[in-house]
Amino acid sequence: MDWYVHPSSYVDADVIIGKDTKVWHFCHIQGGARIGEGCSLGQNVNVSNNVVIGNGCKIQNNVSLYEGVTLEDHVFCGPSCVFTNDLTPRAKYPKGKAGYLKTLVQEGASIGANATIVCGITIGRWALIGSGAVVTKDVPDYALMVGVPAQQKGWACECGSVLDENLHCKSCSRQYETKEEGLGELL
Repeated sequence: MDWYVHPSSYVDADVIIGKDTKVWHFCHIQGGARIGEGCSLGQNVNVSNNVVIGNGCKIQNNVSLYEGVTLEDHVFCGPSCVFTNDLTPRAKYPKGKAGYLKTLVQEGASIGANATIVCGITIGRWALIGSGAVVTKDVPDYALMVGVPAQQKGWACECGSVLDENLHCKSCSRQYETKEEGLGELL
């Protein structure tokens, strides 16, 4: 094996775990899940059936990724952030996976601690979701989202710093321009 799973964790059949990935204490990886290379899953992470996790993702303690969630490469999920997969759940009338809505978190996006991601949306590339935010709609690339419900309060650089009013990063000197899908880096 070229990955590590702590002995207190459970990995069901038909799971793929990529090279150099570490799964720490009390995790459960359910059947059909696909986890890329170089990922870290903190304590008490649940990866439900058929979830896809890209390379280089960091999933902090107490995160549950429910069926229908896809994380692209280098996504960060802060402690106890929450994903949903059913907009109108009822214990008496379960819909099953045919009723689950898909959620896509694109490359490099970061989700802060205790944020809630309502299903059926896309979080754009390198977006930054503030701690405790409740995201109910699609998020543009590089958007900085905060509050309940989450509202855009600015733009974030690929390095994680907040951009100034000229879409310039004072930390790493990247410069951005507006595009239809959010921002794009000027080359």
